[in-house]
Amino acid sequence: MKLLITGSSGLLGLNLALEAMPEHEVIGVDKGRLKAPPFRTIQRDLLDDGAVDSVLDEARPDWLIHCAALADLEACEADPTLARRLNADLPSALAKACSARGLPMVQISTDAVFDGMKSGSYTEEDHPIPVSVYARTKVDAENAVLEANPDAIVARVNFYGWSLSGRRSLAEFFHHNLTNSKSMSGYTDVIFCPMHAAHLGQTLLKMTAMGLHGLYHVVGTQPMSKYQFGVEIARKFGLNDGEISPKSISASSLMARRAHNLYLSVNKLSTDLGEPLPSFSAGLDLFYAQFKEGFPQKLRSYTQA
Repeated sequence: MKLLITGSSGLLGLNLALEAMPEHEVIGVDKGRLKAPPFRTIQRDLLDDGAVDSVLDEARPDWLIHCAALADLEACEADPTLARRLNADLPSALAKACSARGLPMVQISTDAVFDGMKSGSYTEEDHPIPVSVYARTKVDAENAVLEANPDAIVARVNFYGWSLSGRRSLAEFFHHNLTNSKSMSGYTDVIFCPMHAAHLGQTLLKMTAMGLHGLYHVVGTQPMSKYQFGVEIARKFGLNDGEISPKSISASSLMARRAHNLYLSVNKLSTDLGEPLPSFSAGLDLFYAQFKEGFPQKLRSYTQA
């Protein structure tokens, strides 16, 4: 199967491409950040006029997995126009172009579509209530993609892992600061379900192979606070979890509003896949093993000329 992956230099896009390579032909879309990746890339800015059609016609993929986005919540608040172009208008254009070609696609969405006021877990039946610019643009993208391309998969995700820059994921943030004996805060009142990016990539590939379509929650199976997540990272790497101070997000200076409860049920997906999703402990073990095997350095080598 030939996969076209947008945002192929991003945390998810790059990890997904590497997971897919052994069994699939991978073509990444990148704006020039990748210099020596082990897969073919098309260097293009998808916001340019005509770029969506030209990239799809050049790649002629069997599936499009759209990972590219402006995922920095603060950046979205600062530039809502750019956020809308990248996070809503572009997925809509891709979905229409894919539909015209009979091409299935995966739209990567976010757990942040909810306001976090529900007690317990959210299911795919719960109505989104976005509380930030980022979340609103992602909800609009979900609706536009499924309207234009009913065969698409919309995957609401939350993931971590090693990135090209080494600064992209929350896990890297904790690891970097703890390794350098820098104190930091961990939010005790933000609950989420993190999944390792490689496990997310593997799960998305299974979903495409089975021809699933529609809305799915594709997150980790274990809800936890961001403070607890940091403590788990510290203990796995033998670092001092005392450097992490428990803190309420209400005391932060963040501009974009964050929901307190982003506990998403994955029952629909595990049922349709016929198997459980990877556990948090398996993801944490992989994150540690990759570090010991030099995976972060391997990623950085893909930016060398």
